[in-house]
Amino acid sequence: MMEIVARRNLLEGAPEAYLLPEDRPTLAEARAWCRELTTSHYENFHVATFFLPKKVRPHFESIYAYCRVSDDLGDEVANPEIALRLLNTWEGMLDECYDAPERSMHPVFVALRETIVACELPRKLFSDLLYAFKMDQVKTEYETWDELMKYSRYSANPVGRLVLWVCGYREEALGLLSDKVCTALQLANFWQDVVEDAERGRRYLPAESLIRYGVDEGQILGRVFTPEFRAMMQELVVRTRKMLLEGGAISGSVDKELKVTLDLFRKGGEAILDGIAAQDYDVLRGRPMVTKVKKVSLLLGALVGKARMGFAR
Repeated sequence: MMEIVARRNLLEGAPEAYLLPEDRPTLAEARAWCRELTTSHYENFHVATFFLPKKVRPHFESIYAYCRVSDDLGDEVANPEIALRLLNTWEGMLDECYDAPERSMHPVFVALRETIVACELPRKLFSDLLYAFKMDQVKTEYETWDELMKYSRYSANPVGRLVLWVCGYREEALGLLSDKVCTALQLANFWQDVVEDAERGRRYLPAESLIRYGVDEGQILGRVFTPEFRAMMQELVVRTRKMLLEGGAISGSVDKELKVTLDLFRKGGEAILDGIAAQDYDVLRGRPMVTKVKKVSLLLGALVGKARMGFAR
C-alpha cells in the first residue's frame, strides 16, 4: 500500500481526474477511461476519428487521452515549475510503458501499451509531444517563422504521424505531407487565438512579421486594429492556407476511410482561415469562430463520403 500511495503522489499538483488510481485498471477499464475523456471534449480529433473503422478507434482514443493529459499537465497548471515536474513524471511513465509495462498504473498507459504493441508505435513520437509541452513552460514568444516550424515539429506533427502509423502507413513522403497539414492546423489556431494567447502571456505571432509590418506588440492586448495589422494577418493566413493545401495531397495516397478523416481535419483548418478572412483579418475584436452551419456541413460531407464507401463495397 505504501508504494501505491507514493506512486499516486507522483502526480500531486495535477488536475484531480488525472491522479494515479490506487489499483491498476484492467484494459477494459483503461479503454473506457480514455473513451470518456475523448468524448467529453468536442474537438476535431474525436469527431474525425468517428469515421475510421471501429477496430482502430480504441487506439485513437488512447492516443488522444495521452495527448489530452499531456496538454493539461502543461497548460492547466499555473506554476511552470510544477508543470515541468509533472511533465517529467509523465515522461517517466511513458518510458515505463515501453520498458516495464507491467508497472504502469495510469489508465492512459495501460490502454496505450496495447496500442503501442498493436501498431508498433515509436516512442519518439510521444516524447516529442512532451518536449513541446515542456518548451511551453520556458518559451512564450517566437521571433521567426522558422522558430514556429521547429515548435510545430514537436507540438503538432507527431499527432499526424501517429494517425498514419495506426492506419498502417510508414512512408516518409506521407509523413512530410502530414506534417504540413498538422503545422498549418496549429498555425490556424494560433492566428484565431492571438488575443487569448496574449492574455496568457504568450505570443505566437513571429516578431519578424510584427517588425516587417510596423505592428506594435501592445496593439494585441490593446485590441488596436490597423491596416498594418490587417496586412500582416493576411500574409500569415495566405501562407498557412498554402501549406494546408499542399499537405492535402496526402488524401490521394491513403485508403478511402482515412481520406475522409484527413479531409475533415484539413477542411476544419480551412474553415478557421475562412473565418479570419470573413472578419477582414481583425482577430483583435474577437476570436473568429467556425459557425454551427459550417460545422454541420463539414460533418454531413464526411458522412456522405462514408456512406458512399459503404455503397461501393
